[in-house]
Amino acid sequence: MEKIDLLILGSGPAGYTAAIYACRANIQTVVYEGLQPGGQLTTTTDIENFPGYPNGISGQQMMEEFKAQAQRFGADVRFGFATKVDFSERPFKVLIDDEKWVEANAVIIATGANAKYLGLESEEKFRGQGVSACATCDGFFYRKKNVAVVGGGDTACEEASYLATLCNKVYMIVRRDVLRASKAMQERVLNTPNIEILWKHQTKEIVGDDMGVNGAILVRDGKDEVKIDIDGFFLAIGHHPNSDIFKEWVDTDAEGYIITQGKSCRTSREGIFAAGDVQDPTYRQAVNAAAAGCRAAMDAEKYLSENR
Repeated sequence: MEKIDLLILGSGPAGYTAAIYACRANIQTVVYEGLQPGGQLTTTTDIENFPGYPNGISGQQMMEEFKAQAQRFGADVRFGFATKVDFSERPFKVLIDDEKWVEANAVIIATGANAKYLGLESEEKFRGQGVSACATCDGFFYRKKNVAVVGGGDTACEEASYLATLCNKVYMIVRRDVLRASKAMQERVLNTPNIEILWKHQTKEIVGDDMGVNGAILVRDGKDEVKIDIDGFFLAIGHHPNSDIFKEWVDTDAEGYIITQGKSCRTSREGIFAAGDVQDPTYRQAVNAAAAGCRAAMDAEKYLSENR
């Protein structure tokens, strides 16, 4: 069985930043990137609010640079994801891809979170055929077409704004009569002429044929049904933390986010740390995840030095 000093599960801003700090502290560090190398940031539009990039940068490019920096300092970055863990004793055991067990003296969980879906049968039926949770990934296929975005927060506004640069018309399906997004994002949406907000609407069904989605049936204000003609249906209603395999070993909140202690990244299990969206139900920003990765690495360094 392979033995590792520090194992980081997940990439993205938290995982890669943790690797940078750990390697600079001369800690043998292995990173397993997870199912989505680079994390959620690789599916976003251009990032304009991360310090050090005055002209903005794409999420994909930023994560490539994070990864390259971690590798420069000696991080062993591998493709693969954790499918089972045993944190009952040290060294901690992690099963990778249901095939390979590795042992680690400390673990940083940076597995992020996944997009939530509405739970409609038609949503599952047309997933990949018009239903998507990633505008940046799939928006290109809907150039000069009509699409809808579900949600009223920052993510929904960002997705709608991005799609508006490609599509003929973007409907925002908002179940309330207000947006939850930041003021800046609200203003961007409200000032984009080809975005139409459908207030107090909820999705009843997604409709289509063998070619994919061609419409959606909505319920307005809990009463009237409305049909819109669309070619793409994008979800932007929140995320689920990727913490399921860790819940037996570390404390989580009601939604599954890993609970960390105070300002640290220490979990309820000594030697196990968590950073990024898997433990952040509030901010969910790249800069915050990177900061958490830094803290997790420093916490892990202290733990390892005290438990050699």
